[in-house]
This record gives sequence, C-alpha cells and structure tokens, in this order.
Amino acid sequence: MAPKMSRRRAEIEVGSGLTMVKSGQVAQFGFTNPDRGKLGLEVVDLAVLRRRLTADTLTKVHRTDFHQLFLVTGGHATTMVDFVDHPCSAGTLLHVSPGRVLRLPEGDAEAFMVLFTPAFPPPLDGTRPLLSPFGPVERTVPKAEQAVVRAVRELQQEYRRNVLTNEPVDLLRQLLGALLLRIARLPANADPAQGDARFERFQQELELSFAVTRNAAEYAARVGYSLRSLNRICLAATGRSAKALIDARVVLEAKRLLVHTDLSSAAIGHRLGFSEATNFTKFFARETGVSPGAFRQ
Repeated sequence: MAPKMSRRRAEIEVGSGLTMVKSGQVAQFGFTNPDRGKLGLEVVDLAVLRRRLTADTLTKVHRTDFHQLFLVTGGHATTMVDFVDHPCSAGTLLHVSPGRVLRLPEGDAEAFMVLFTPAFPPPLDGTRPLLSPFGPVERTVPKAEQAVVRAVRELQQEYRRNVLTNEPVDLLRQLLGALLLRIARLPANADPAQGDARFERFQQELELSFAVTRNAAEYAARVGYSLRSLNRICLAATGRSAKALIDARVVLEAKRLLVHTDLSSAAIGHRLGFSEATNFTKFFARETGVSPGAFRQ
C-alpha cells in the first residue's frame, strides 16, 4: 500500500513495505505490492498485516483505492465499514470496495486478506454486482461451501509462487476471477437489490449527482422513469423510497467527510449542495439524530 497524496500537511509513517499518509482524521492507502512491485494483487494473512502496522495505525479509520476481501477463519473481531460494525467469526467474509471507510478488525480473529486493484481481475459479468460500489459488505461462507476457502488458499499459494518466480500473472488473474465468481453466488447477509438493471441505473445516477440534487423527481427524469415507477423500483429493491435512498447517500457522504476531513460543517454542507449551513445541520440531525459536530466527536 502506498500513499494517496493530499493538499494538506500530511503525516507519513513507513514500515515493512507500507507507506501511509494520514489526511485529516483518516488514513488513505493507495495500492503498492510490497512483494512484487507492480503486481496489482496481494494475498496476506491478517496477522502479517498487523505486524506491519503500529498499534496506533491499527485503530485508525482509513479508506483505500483498492478492493479488500477478508475471509475470517477463526477467532472473533469487529470490523467497522462505513460506520456500521460487523461482528466477525469463522466463516464471515467481508468485501470493502474502494472509497469505503474502514477500521481493521479489532479482536483476535484470524483471516486471509485478498487485496487487489480494480483493474486486476478479469472482466466477468458474474462479478460485476460483487465489485460494484453499491454491493453488500458482508456474506457468510457456510461450512458446506468450502470451495471458497480452497479457492482462497489456492490463490495464496499461486501468489507466493508468482512472487518467487516473477512469472506472468495470467493464472493469478483467472484464480482471482474464479474466487470472485464463487463469492458472488453466496447470499449476502444484508441483501440490497442485485441484478435489477433499472435499480442499478438509478444507483449510478445517484452516485454521480447526490451532491447536486436531492430531488427524487429529477432522478426519475434522468433515468427515464416516472417518479411513481422509480419509487416502485426502489421499494421492490430495498423497501425504501427513492427519496429515502437519496437522503441516505447524502448522509453517508457527510459522515465520511466529517471523519475524513477537517472541513467545517458549513463547508461540508456547501460541498453537498446545501446553500445554508443551518439547512445542512437540520438535515443531518433529522436523519441521524445527532448534530454534525456531535457525530465528528
């Protein structure tokens, strides 16, 4: 992992192939393989990663520009992803997509970690929902589904071989693709809509425009549906209206900025499209039950 540079003054920590840049209150990591330079994949035990990091760094909230898979094989831990705590035990599988806010597992859990850049896996239609920024974070690998565990172990063995031999990465790409396909067919523990192209179109537009407009009718027009049809699609997919999903996305970004930056509440509100700081404060308090300042603390 290597630094994502910031305009603000950065505090840099280096250790065992890891360079971290802390910007504001959260660390940012870019991908660099410590074993083989430009390789866009690393398979590492959580215990090894822990030895690379200081105790202080282990507790820091951070975000990355690469994908992270955690397959817990023993022990217990809690992992925070986008301000939701995920209790983890043997069989828990977490996927943290680029940009999500993460705190590494806190506890005695043992886990495989598979880290990879968005460009490294082979392009497969079956893995697209899994790798989507809207995909579910948590899945459970049943004891009967040991093919996933075997796929991770095989990927780790080939990774170690590749580091030593410096061979072409074709087999690594295919093994990662096979692993992702196996994971994609596991049921999600909290299953948002997957496979609905209409809802996915709305999600993509929301990701582009949440800081520009919170008007559900505008989103409906942009994706080519009536507001009634869009609400029906969203309700079928998630049980929530389009407006509720729009507001939830704005709140998530506000939380990320409150933790991730030193921007004032007024500046964050302006960045998210609020013309007045008081309007942002009222909106955030209504949606979360606390003020922006209280949440940051």
